[in-house]
Amino acid sequence: MNFTLLITVLVTAITLVVAAYVVAKLIGPRSYAKVKGEPYESGIPTRGSSWLPISVGFYLFAILFLMFDVETVFLYPWAVVVKEYGAMALLSIGFFLVVLVLGLAYAWRKGDLEWK
Repeated sequence: MNFTLLITVLVTAITLVVAAYVVAKLIGPRSYAKVKGEPYESGIPTRGSSWLPISVGFYLFAILFLMFDVETVFLYPWAVVVKEYGAMALLSIGFFLVVLVLGLAYAWRKGDLEWK
């Protein structure tokens, strides 16, 4: 098996990443002020610890958003080939959407979509 293309892609990717890093270091702005190390650079001194507990609701909401975002990513390739596969494509996407709607109904019933 010929790995020339794979090696070319890897070398190109590594070269571009290193080049971007070097250019950013050379021409990027430098600021070494004490305020730079603080969590927020608004000029207002922080009070207490920066490590605050975050509600699990934010995490669940983000996961639900990603679930439906991934759904749209899968719908595009399906829409491209739906004509070729006919009824089988409609059946498969129907099953896919039913599973997603059941997941949405479950999250809704549990109250995960309510912002508290």
